[in-house]
Amino acid sequence: MKKQIVANGIHTYTRAEDYSLPENVSVQKHIKWFMGLKLGLMMHWAPGCQLGTYESWPLSDGDASWSQADVDWTDIETFKEQYINANRTFNPVKFRPDKWAQLAEECGFKYLLFTTKHHDGFCMFDTETTDYKITDPSCPFYTSPYADITRALFEEFRRHGLAISAYFSKPDWHSDHYWHRAFGTAPSRNVNYSIAERPDLWEKFVDYTHRQIEELCTKYGKIDCLWLDGGWVRKDNMGQDIRLSEIVNKLRSSTQPHLIVCDRTVGGEFENIVTPEKQIPEAPLFIPWETCTTIGSRFSFHYTDDFKSGRELVHLLLDVVCRGGNLALNIAPQPDGELPAPAVVSMKNLGRWLRIHKEGIYETDCTAPYFVRNIRYTSREDKTYAFCLYEKNPRLPEHLHIDTDKRICRVTLMRTGEELQFVSDGTRLIVDTSHVNLTTAFYADCFVLHQA
Repeated sequence: MKKQIVANGIHTYTRAEDYSLPENVSVQKHIKWFMGLKLGLMMHWAPGCQLGTYESWPLSDGDASWSQADVDWTDIETFKEQYINANRTFNPVKFRPDKWAQLAEECGFKYLLFTTKHHDGFCMFDTETTDYKITDPSCPFYTSPYADITRALFEEFRRHGLAISAYFSKPDWHSDHYWHRAFGTAPSRNVNYSIAERPDLWEKFVDYTHRQIEELCTKYGKIDCLWLDGGWVRKDNMGQDIRLSEIVNKLRSSTQPHLIVCDRTVGGEFENIVTPEKQIPEAPLFIPWETCTTIGSRFSFHYTDDFKSGRELVHLLLDVVCRGGNLALNIAPQPDGELPAPAVVSMKNLGRWLRIHKEGIYETDCTAPYFVRNIRYTSREDKTYAFCLYEKNPRLPEHLHIDTDKRICRVTLMRTGEELQFVSDGTRLIVDTSHVNLTTAFYADCFVLHQA
């Protein structure tokens, strides 16, 4: 590869100058709409969560230095057997897709980004390509009315008005056509044989991958975004070409004419949205982009995880939106099917703040000066929204300086609707905040600048 695209399981992201806008007009329109959603709920969930380790990655010996650190109760080969066979004990009886969807709506999320298959190859949907799936009798949960977890979630989240982004791993470490047992242990996360020498095996893997993607995009309703992980599966890395254009063009000409594709870090016509992972760009990006990060410290479920507070989530959202991006916040469900209670508390506090300040978040654009000191800027039509971030106890100076070169005729406080006095010197407003009541303030206040 020309550059390292994954370090410790975390993807880098394509530079803005290398982004290519898709030529398809329907896709362009859908991207613009999708980027107005701003906040998505991401979920990593699979049977391996019962072990409380990194998802999939400990199976890759090439990533052992960091991914196998949590495995301290047995040897690695025994662990791999336990992980691969975790489907035989996975029975999340407390799983309620309706409650998850209702919670997401209440907390201000506008789309779901769900892991239909991670690198370990376990399918959380009812595929016909393998029995390594949630609906197979080898998994105790197969008798549940919610056994097809992907279908249950997609239907409920749509019913609550949320869009659907389907995470799908291009590599599949369970497939004998990717890590073939005849060639021994895979030395890295890549295919473990020479594609040039065994094109027949690779062709079977391409067909397998196309069939799974087609199932998701023909049997599971409207898919707004196909979110493809595993950026090392690409033509210029060991010839790992899954011929993505064939399946995407087929879907766009039939069931999903609007389909957004995120072929992460690969660039070109099928990386329609760039996806920084666990990081926020230092400067605004004027391309479609989405930061994916965690409410806890990991994407996968850990029994001892720590979670960000409501304040941290609000500030994170503002840091992303003021730079022009979307935020996909990951929560890892528990093995029993419930969501971690501390994470739910933080999500509800984020939602409580969003119900007051949503006008300055959804369907907005980033606007200069973007972020200065503790103020974050967004805009829509003839309004600029200046969010003043609070640490712990809300405090304001008697006069708040807000940078703007626009002609402003009124300033209002979104939380209360009150109009505030101000003066302008052409490059900034000096707003009189001496009488602002901070009793009901929390996390951040939004000052609405109405243009003349």
